[in-house]
Amino acid sequence: MATVEENKKLIKDVLATYPEKTAKKREKHLNVYEEGKDDCGVKSNKQSLPGVMTTRGCAYAGSKGVVWGPIKDMIHISHGPVGCGYYSWSGRRNYYIGTTGVDTFGTMNFTSDFQERDIVFGGDKKLSKIIDEIEELFPLNGGISIQSECPVGLIGDDIESVARAKSKEIGKSVVPVRCEGFRGVSQSLGHHIANDMIRDWVFPAADAENAEFEGTPYDVAIIGDYNIGGDAWSSRILLEEIGLRVVAQWSGDGTFTEMKATPKVKLNLIHCYRSMNYISRHMEEKYGIPWLEYNFFGPTKIAESLRTIAERFDETIQAKAEEVIKKYQKQCDDVLAKYRPRLEGKTVMMMVGGLRPRHVVPAFQDLGMKMIGTGYEFAHGDDYKRTTKYVDDATLIYDDATAYEFEEFVKKLKPDLVASGVKEKYVFQKMALPFRQMHSWDYSGPYHGYDGFAIFARDMDLALNSPTWGLVGTPWNK
Repeated sequence: MATVEENKKLIKDVLATYPEKTAKKREKHLNVYEEGKDDCGVKSNKQSLPGVMTTRGCAYAGSKGVVWGPIKDMIHISHGPVGCGYYSWSGRRNYYIGTTGVDTFGTMNFTSDFQERDIVFGGDKKLSKIIDEIEELFPLNGGISIQSECPVGLIGDDIESVARAKSKEIGKSVVPVRCEGFRGVSQSLGHHIANDMIRDWVFPAADAENAEFEGTPYDVAIIGDYNIGGDAWSSRILLEEIGLRVVAQWSGDGTFTEMKATPKVKLNLIHCYRSMNYISRHMEEKYGIPWLEYNFFGPTKIAESLRTIAERFDETIQAKAEEVIKKYQKQCDDVLAKYRPRLEGKTVMMMVGGLRPRHVVPAFQDLGMKMIGTGYEFAHGDDYKRTTKYVDDATLIYDDATAYEFEEFVKKLKPDLVASGVKEKYVFQKMALPFRQMHSWDYSGPYHGYDGFAIFARDMDLALNSPTWGLVGTPWNK
């Protein structure tokens, strides 16, 4: 394994290719974690440099693709040209239960399909007409969100006035989300904007609706789980087994009704901190609802999280948590007995978004694998502070790594497995490197919970130990 000094030299060697000004800026985003420090020592949430290949998305992607899009009973209008709506449509495998086109709409694409005349004359009237058509064609929808694309912000369409007028007219919530793609430095601001619209347009109206809500002392909400491959379902099973009542889960397989009921729960359980901490903090400030970040990747963190969650409730819940951990122990032992000998000692490099660059690390460690490099696409400073609890000394840390940087780091550190996004997948597979797509689990999953860990272990084994790798060679072995 590389030492701290060796990895720091690696960073300098990679930066040497850049022009001086570019190297100086990128240097702040690359570092090596040193044990005992409370931060990874990298700059984050800064604008990507022009001319380098970034893996980030835009504010529209953060709002429509992550926070709002998976709400299954709402219709989400991509307000602008067709391309953005098409790109964000049905790509993240946010599984849901329902009848598509009747009471659920997650795999349908609704767009205002801007043309040149809409840029010149504005799209407000077109948007109003679309909402009328939606009500006629899909009367069982639970509400509508307007996800604005770049041209809407540039020409100044007043989507708020359209939303207010149509909401009164149809008797349903119409939420305008000003998430034009050019806002902010990445999709992260889109998350924040989406959270703010829930705060300003959903909860105020919901407060009156929730007057007759019948709560229990054990009501919780799953916040920031997008049910990729069924993740939220495998997490919900465990929470309900320890005696809690999951009142709401959003966005994955979530409904608008559940979202509106969330201010009545006793505890918000936040999975993706980066995308949903804003609304969780708001509910704590306004409604007095505490929130807790949890991690259901791998048996070590599942047991730790279940105990931490149970501590917020009475002894009955705490006793049930221990029963559940004990119940799944044999299943975990069997998984580890089968896969750990095949994966022990293998090294991994990650570069993903959201929470995965830190939360998935313990699942790899449970299998005996070692993380030698990790980084985020759009993290903030508090994400890197949280990461220190997951990584070992001399781990290479990279923020918003460029395609060149990530490829060079991989070539020099020679990991056994690369775990990143779809944009990197085929690059590394063509380099004959085992790869797992960690944004949507490479069309597998779930990976959360005890059942998900069994699938995770199997997938890592399939990736690493496929006999096909014996037919090709990595560049550095040629």
